[in-house]
Amino acid sequence: MEVQIGKDARYAVIGYGSWATAIVGMLTKNKTVVEWYVRNGEVLEGLLNDGRNPKYLYELEFDRDYIHPSDDLDHVVENADVLILSVPSAFLKDFLAPLTVSLENKFVISAIKGIIPGYWQTVAEYLHGQFGLNFRQMGIIAGPTHAEEVSRGKLSFLTLASADEHNARMVGEKLASKYIHICYSSDLYGVEYASILKNIYALSAGLAKGLGYGDNFIAVLVSNCANEMTRFIEESYPDARNTFHSAYLGDLLVTCYSSYSRNRRLGLLIGHGCTVKSALNEMTMVAEGYYAAECIRHINLKHNVSMPIADMVYEVLYKNKSPRKAMAELSATLDVNC
Repeated sequence: MEVQIGKDARYAVIGYGSWATAIVGMLTKNKTVVEWYVRNGEVLEGLLNDGRNPKYLYELEFDRDYIHPSDDLDHVVENADVLILSVPSAFLKDFLAPLTVSLENKFVISAIKGIIPGYWQTVAEYLHGQFGLNFRQMGIIAGPTHAEEVSRGKLSFLTLASADEHNARMVGEKLASKYIHICYSSDLYGVEYASILKNIYALSAGLAKGLGYGDNFIAVLVSNCANEMTRFIEESYPDARNTFHSAYLGDLLVTCYSSYSRNRRLGLLIGHGCTVKSALNEMTMVAEGYYAAECIRHINLKHNVSMPIADMVYEVLYKNKSPRKAMAELSATLDVNC
């Protein structure tokens, strides 16, 4: 079904974490009314009573005239033309389980940078297979945009990827501001996979830092990550794209180096000597790279692309391989183009 949205389209956000909260902030600053599905009682109460999310980005205060928080998913979806999904990929199936309202006339955007475990699919592929959405009625929000900086008005560049440029630009107008610049792309596949792979590579950068490797080595590691990401995307789905653009390389760099990066932090904890289980327990937010490492390993069985860095992360996370030994073996194989 062809879905065309206009300037008066109604918006909904599914999720209540930091990125969902930042997205609602972008929309409401442009005086867009947002239906907001919040299934956490504490967060719902805080938004209804105080206009703040008590668990994430508490400093961000909402004008309550522009937010309609609810724990009724059908009500939220029924009253929206554009849905923005922002929940951890591992929990998306559970979040959408209560839904009985059809999505056939909705434009659905994923702000999720992960793969659906067990299905070995990106969010776009999952929505296509499970809900019958065609790829033209979907979009991807990506780019180097940590929620903490977006919520504080730090200059950020966000990419909207969709095969439907009109709809992407309609949504972009609702998100753009003097500190949010919007780029557009038709590369739904490449942008989504780049946003997934960069989490795995940030884990590798965190591992290296935690193990005591210096900035010189990590620079070489990250440059190899960029090459590996490009190789997988190009070999699995060739297209006219430039992976030096911010939705690919920019997102990779910020996730590998930023102190806000939860995937880098997970790698750092493991590199410092935590077991994988204890490191995951230390995390207050979901590190998508943990799930992505296993999913990409499974998906790549079909494509058979050389991915030594992603393979190393998988071996450490799922096969109990020594991080020190794994990184030492990888370092001997890195391409430095000397």
